[in-house]
Amino acid sequence: MNIQKHDLHHEFPEFRDEIRTLKMNNNHFAKVFKEYHELDHEVIRIEEGVENTTDEYLDELKMQRLNHKDELFLMLKKHQAKLAQSI
Repeated sequence: MNIQKHDLHHEFPEFRDEIRTLKMNNNHFAKVFKEYHELDHEVIRIEEGVENTTDEYLDELKMQRLNHKDELFLMLKKHQAKLAQSI
């Protein structure tokens, strides 16, 4: 099975600098970022067969990961908009 990478730098390569800045300067972003990557790591381990679980549990993890990604994306867009206004 081909496992897709879902780390934030692959998901949003256009926000590479913003991700770095927010990780260092925004505690909430850093917390959600860390949780996102922990969820992603667990999903990958399950998909690779390293860990076994139910399909329902895997689906729940994927939904949580998606919710975190949506929240991170909104924070990235807000940060980008603030930068554009300050120019």
